[in-house]
Amino acid sequence: MNLRLEEYLIMTDKSALDIAVLAGGISHERDVSLRSGARLSDELRRAGHRVTVREPNATLFEDFAASPPDVVWPALHGASGEDGALQALLRGRGIRYVGSHSEAAGLAWFKPTAKVLVDRAGFATPKWLSLPQETFRELGAGGVLGEVLAGIGTPAVVKPAQGGSAQGVTIVDDSSVLPRAMVDAYTYSDTALVEQKVDGVELAIAVVDMGDGPQALPAVEIEPVSGVYSFEARYNAGETMFYAPARVDDDLAALATSTAVNIHKLLGLRHISRIDVIVDAEGTVWFLEANMLPGLTETSLVPQAIEAAGLTLSAVYSTLVHRAMTD
Repeated sequence: MNLRLEEYLIMTDKSALDIAVLAGGISHERDVSLRSGARLSDELRRAGHRVTVREPNATLFEDFAASPPDVVWPALHGASGEDGALQALLRGRGIRYVGSHSEAAGLAWFKPTAKVLVDRAGFATPKWLSLPQETFRELGAGGVLGEVLAGIGTPAVVKPAQGGSAQGVTIVDDSSVLPRAMVDAYTYSDTALVEQKVDGVELAIAVVDMGDGPQALPAVEIEPVSGVYSFEARYNAGETMFYAPARVDDDLAALATSTAVNIHKLLGLRHISRIDVIVDAEGTVWFLEANMLPGLTETSLVPQAIEAAGLTLSAVYSTLVHRAMTD
């Protein structure tokens, strides 16, 4: 980051706000959301804000009408917070919130759409097929799987077209694993994304807009002990080695972070995002996916990037809620 912490604080109205943090929900990522919400609320309170953590439920908008918060921060992972529906409802009520608007959220949430837009804009993204579950019912599993192997081959990555936290993700090194990988992906989404596996250094790049346009924080390098960045590797301490900043040379780091900022802008994301990429041996930056509500748990990547930039979590989160008040 080019700006020092003190300069960010000067840019921000430091008055205390009433903030509603939404956490939990009914998605497969409920537990991760609760952990993100708890850590986020602690940091916002540390910055002097009045914070209420609550579950989204049938009385949510009735309660907001009776006692409106200044800002809502959805810390909901999964469809309930990331597909754009909640943001559309909040915006329709005139409630300020942190994060992207509904249109951009929908683009990032459905991974194949994000990949199409990124590919058309000239950025590298691994070759892929998007397969709704109905395709197997209509064309038969044997024929479809054969075409997947012919078109993508192995090694490949099979993942749900929607969702995060590596749930339903399988590395397919052998064709015999593919049928089970498809079943696992369909557990979490009606559409599966089959993607050519790219070898290289996996980087997570947080992009934040603190008032001077979107800027990338230092890239975080991910090195899972098992070799696979699974759900367990993400959220169990000691399962993954993280390096912030990443152990790549300055030119590659600059290319990766500028790519992340450009993709953040391309998708129309707002305030905060995390762009996941792989840098291969030739120095090509391959876009994997965009996260418009990245995790904020004790092992999540965005907090590590914030601290690597020499900033404090409370200052950054406080700045973002004030940004939501003025956007």
